[in-house]
Amino acid sequence: MSTSTEVQRTGGPVPLPVASPTTYVLPTAILMLGVALLVVSIFLPYWSLTLHAPQYPGGLSVELYVNRLTGDVDEIDELNHYIGMREMREAAQTERSFSVLAIGTLGLLLMAAVFIQSRWAALLALPAVVYPLVFLADLYFWLYRFGHTLDPHAALSTSIKPFTPVLLGEGRVGQFTTTAGLEPGYLLAVLGAATVVIGLYFHRRAYKPLYDARHLAHPAAGAGDERRP
Repeated sequence: MSTSTEVQRTGGPVPLPVASPTTYVLPTAILMLGVALLVVSIFLPYWSLTLHAPQYPGGLSVELYVNRLTGDVDEIDELNHYIGMREMREAAQTERSFSVLAIGTLGLLLMAAVFIQSRWAALLALPAVVYPLVFLADLYFWLYRFGHTLDPHAALSTSIKPFTPVLLGEGRVGQFTTTAGLEPGYLLAVLGAATVVIGLYFHRRAYKPLYDARHLAHPAAGAGDERRP
C-alpha cells in the first residue's frame, strides 16, 4: 500500500495505515493451513476402541473414521449381540453419509474468510473451530444411546445393566475391559481448529486498522457498520 494513500474527512485528510505485504499474506497462509489439516483428517481414523478378554489375547479393535468403521467390526458386533446392543454400523449413519461433504464445506467457508475484511471472517471460520467438539459430542451421544437401548430379549440381557461405553480411557463391559482413545485424524482436526484461531488473530491484526481508518474518515457510515473485525 502506498504511503501517499489518503482518505478525506471534514477537517483534513486521514492517512490509511501502511503495512507490508507479509501482514496480509500471513493470515491467509495460516487459514489455508487450517483448511489443509481438516481435509487431511478425513483420511485418518478419529477414534478407536479395543476390547480385551482372555479368549482374545490380541484384543478386538475398531477404528472410527468420519465416514466409515474399520477393524474387527463384525466380531465385536457378534459379541454385542449377546447383550442386546445394536450393530455399530447403525450408529451415526446420517453423520457418516455427509461427513466428507460437511468437512469440505468447512474448508470452503475458511477459504471465503480469507477474502473478508470484517468480523464476518470469524463467523465463517467458527464452524471449523467448534467442529472437533461437535464430533466428540455426537460420538458420546451414540455411545450413550447404544448402551441404554439394549434388547431385553438378548441372551445375556439380564447380566448387563444399561451403560455408556467409555469415550476415552479404560472401561469394562461384562468380562471385557475396553480402551478408547483419540486417533491422528481427530488430533489433526483439533490442530486445524487451533490454526484457524491463530489465523483469525493475525487476520484481525492486519485488517482492523483499515476498518478503523475508514471509520475515522466516515464516522456516520462506520457507526452503522456491523461488520467490524
